[in-house]
This record gives sequence, C-alpha cells and structure tokens, in this order.
Amino acid sequence: MSVRKEVLQLYRRIFRLSRNWQSAVGNANETAAEKQYIKEEARTLFRKNQNVTDGNEIKEHIKEANTRIELALHYKTPYPRHVNIPQNVLAPLSSKLKKSQKRKIKESLPLYWKSYEDVTKD
Repeated sequence: MSVRKEVLQLYRRIFRLSRNWQSAVGNANETAAEKQYIKEEARTLFRKNQNVTDGNEIKEHIKEANTRIELALHYKTPYPRHVNIPQNVLAPLSSKLKKSQKRKIKESLPLYWKSYEDVTKD
C-alpha cells in the first residue's frame, strides 16, 4: 500500500473516531469537548507534517498516530498520557539540567509524546 493511501486512511480513521467518541464520564459537554480536541489535534498535526517527504519519518508519524489512537481507545481519553521520568535523572531544584540528564529525559519519552511536545513548543 502506498504511504499516501495509508496516511489518508489514518486521517479518515481519526475523524471517524471523533464522530463516534463517547466520553468516559458520559457527560454531553465533556464528550463534545473531547470530540473537538480529537479533530483539532488531528488537523494541527497533519498540517504541521504535510511537507514531510522522508519515508521513514512518515512511517514514524503513522506509528505514533496509531499508538495514540489505541491508547485513547484503551484508556477512554483522547488526551496524551503523562510521562514518568526516572528520579535519578532529575536535577535538584537549585541547579540546571546537564546534557546527559536532558538526553535521558528525551530517551524516556514514549513514542506518542513526540508530536505533542512539538505542537506545544510552536
């Protein structure tokens, strides 16, 4: 299957998910807010990555999207899961992080957190 076709199928799958989404709380307002979040997140990330041409990078983004979909379905929340950073990596409050600490923090981030971090920095 071509990468373009795979990306379009993923996009349709996300919007189908948003259409059928039900909040775990069952509240209509919460459900509407979560549906809106799913749509906006998908649009933002797909637009941000529309000019990516490297096949491996596209595959990584597809894998990340599928991971986020599966996590959302499993935990019944569309929002990214929090990340636990190993305690021995964190610096005392009075000092700055060293390069090795920053590297270990970056390595400890799961696949689904990559795009979320990129969007929040923009």
